[in-house]
Amino acid sequence: MKPDAFKIPRAVVVGLVLAVVLDTIIHIAWKIAVAGVPAEASFAAIIRAACASPWFWGAMLAYVLQFFNWMRVLAHADLSYAQPLTALGYVAVLVVSRLALHEEISPVKVAGVALIFVGVYFISRTPFRTPAAASDRECSL
Repeated sequence: MKPDAFKIPRAVVVGLVLAVVLDTIIHIAWKIAVAGVPAEASFAAIIRAACASPWFWGAMLAYVLQFFNWMRVLAHADLSYAQPLTALGYVAVLVVSRLALHEEISPVKVAGVALIFVGVYFISRTPFRTPAAASDRECSL
């Protein structure tokens, strides 16, 4: 059993899972929005094609939802804890890219995913919140 210092509030867990899901939606929708644009298209043509796609607007909506979700997560967890855990979004994008977009997954990408899992494992073993009270913290940049 973990000590209380390591017990993660449900809001943090749900928020981090939602962050990974929203991040995956953003990246996949963005890819689909510009999938038909030729590689040699001008920047203006890419912008026009993206803005004409409902997938682009879905990605923008997901960005807005991600903003509010991220504010909620950071109210309960340290950035140094939460941000590395969102790296699972890279794994989710890789899996969805393979399944939905039929992209090739090389052994190097699989090795990268393994390293992400190792990093997330180590980060998850640390406290989600610095012991000092949030009101006692000061930003010292």
